[in-house]
Amino acid sequence: MNQTLTNIPHLMVGHYTDWDAATGCTVVLCPQGAVAGVDVRGTAPGTRETDLLNPICRVEQVHAILLSGGSAFGLAAADGVMRWLEEHGYGLDVGVARVPIVPAAILFDLGLGRADVRPDATAGYAACVAATTAPVIQGNVGAGTGATAGKLLGFAQATKTGLGSACRDLGGGLQVAALVALNPVGDVYDPQTQQIIAGARLPDGQFADSLRVMTQLAHPQQDLTGQNTTLAVIATTAKLSKVTATKVAQMAQDGLARTIRPAHTHWDGDTIFALSCGDITANDVSLIGAIAAEVLAEAVMQAVRQAMPLHGLPSATSLGERTAAGVN
Repeated sequence: MNQTLTNIPHLMVGHYTDWDAATGCTVVLCPQGAVAGVDVRGTAPGTRETDLLNPICRVEQVHAILLSGGSAFGLAAADGVMRWLEEHGYGLDVGVARVPIVPAAILFDLGLGRADVRPDATAGYAACVAATTAPVIQGNVGAGTGATAGKLLGFAQATKTGLGSACRDLGGGLQVAALVALNPVGDVYDPQTQQIIAGARLPDGQFADSLRVMTQLAHPQQDLTGQNTTLAVIATTAKLSKVTATKVAQMAQDGLARTIRPAHTHWDGDTIFALSCGDITANDVSLIGAIAAEVLAEAVMQAVRQAMPLHGLPSATSLGERTAAGVN
């Protein structure tokens, strides 16, 4: 069974991955158009076209969502997504042309691999070419290629994470799914066990507990501004308006708060998009939002468990079980 974002009808997901440079981008294609909302909770975001998703703005539908590595440079990958959509006849009809609407958000991955190689228009186009309705490939791919967690003790003490996805079937055709590129400054906790499964590591290999680090250190080991950010896309078969899609995106942020500590920090640019890709009547948007938070938490777990070591940074698969310890 497909337990990922592409289980939602009419969606395709494609990755561009550069393991040598440890960067990439992921596109979620909805070429026929989908109602969308967004919630930006972190205070260091890098985004494009998110203002259009404000419910008071005229544009009603988007044709793709792009998540990219490469810091602000990675926003250029959206140009390639627009080119692919235009070549295939998709976009907002403005009379003299069709203009694809492609909101985008980026995360910082320049510290792993090569800082001088970032996703560009060619990468965005390649992600579209690779897009499929097959189950989403997870781990060190796309926007999650250079993703890491737990950087309060310095980048070298972080843990490799990646990209994850999950889906929940509520019956009657109603489904909610999530895709996440996991790159927080904080630690990742399993909400079932409340144990850290990825985060800042002490020299002996134990997880340090970043909240404890913050209370014991006057300041982080380095300036972490712009070096993090978790990005996600929620999709549902429920019929939503821009207002209710925005509400779902807002409520989905709880999924990050349940799994990342601390979340939504001054160093993160956490951004969540929500897509309505069906016509199932949802009488209670709060239910969709609540399930979105749970499914996003599941996707975060997949982003940790599917990741593999890269460029010297270990992942949960290589670390095994670790016990959180204090900072001496």
